[in-house]
Amino acid sequence: MIPERIAQIEATLRSAANIPDGTRQELLDLLAGLKAEVAPLVKTHSESAQQITGSADAAVQAAVHRGEQPEQAAQAVEGLAASVRDFEASHPRLVQIVDRLAVTLSNMGI
Repeated sequence: MIPERIAQIEATLRSAANIPDGTRQELLDLLAGLKAEVAPLVKTHSESAQQITGSADAAVQAAVHRGEQPEQAAQAVEGLAASVRDFEASHPRLVQIVDRLAVTLSNMGI
């Protein structure tokens, strides 16, 4: 389920006309890193892995549809950052990737 959701997020990013190519590639690279970091969590923390992936999806959707609902977009980015707070000690790379993803989306004006 999680690999399919990440594939959907990738497809959304690839087809979004309002995201500059450089930012799109950065987001795709970060998403690839997220995919690698979340994969082991599926076995040990399935619910958390699903929450992280769902938060990433919501944040990317907010980026694609930015301007339509700015309050929800800001909440989506905050939700993404919050989804990994419990993993700071055990999965620092995951937290780093999600933080970079949130900053990139924030820099887009979300």
